[in-house]
Amino acid sequence: MAAQQVRVERDAAGLAVLTVDAPPLNLYTAELQDLLDDAVGDLEDRPARALLIRAEGAVVSGGVDVRLFAAQETRTRAKALFDQMLDLPERVAALPFPTVFAAHGLCLTWAFEVAVACDVLLAAERATFGLVEKVVGLTPTMGGTQRLAARAGVGRAKELVMTGERYDAATLERWNVVNRVLPDAGFDDAALRFAETLAAGPTVAHAATKQVLAHYERGGVAEANEHVTAIAADLFETEDLRNGVRSFLADGPGRATFTGR
Repeated sequence: MAAQQVRVERDAAGLAVLTVDAPPLNLYTAELQDLLDDAVGDLEDRPARALLIRAEGAVVSGGVDVRLFAAQETRTRAKALFDQMLDLPERVAALPFPTVFAAHGLCLTWAFEVAVACDVLLAAERATFGLVEKVVGLTPTMGGTQRLAARAGVGRAKELVMTGERYDAATLERWNVVNRVLPDAGFDDAALRFAETLAAGPTVAHAATKQVLAHYERGGVAEANEHVTAIAADLFETEDLRNGVRSFLADGPGRATFTGR
């Protein structure tokens, strides 16, 4: 069923899990794009404490259904499509809570671009990644090139895109694209536990961290320094910080509970 190609499940602790389940290859289609847009819209309207993005099936995604490109008969239509495609990872990156992407297998094009828009990218040992748009004479349009450059440097981004090769998780961890490589056995559970840990943490402070780093991405250390003290000071208006300080003084570190308020 189309409505089941993307689902968002929430638990009582505030973790949202967005699952892509469009067999056999989780290809990006116009239909899947609309479903993903709706799912992210729901997360914007009803923020979670953390988000885990994952996929069902043998692969995370085999890429974009090329028929979607074939349907764009003019530059104007192609530009409109690409603008909509780019909007998805931009909205994921802007979510005001921690986001985790779990890649259990082959992760190509759009899925890889959404993955690097997340705060943390977890990969199973067997996972492989690629931006392979060169096979149809295209360059990535969903921010993957520039986000790879931010993580791994311009030279590595050029290599990934221009070769169109597939890269294993260990290599991309070494290049700072993948945050952590986890064993294949039990990967789904391990990724879920990692996301649950973030959801149970000081999520308002995590949102503040994202704000600081957004300023860094725009203007480097100097711009981040202009904003960090005000962002941090705002946290003194939150229950989490005040309760965290009281807990630390009374019971020592690591015993506070956080509510996201």
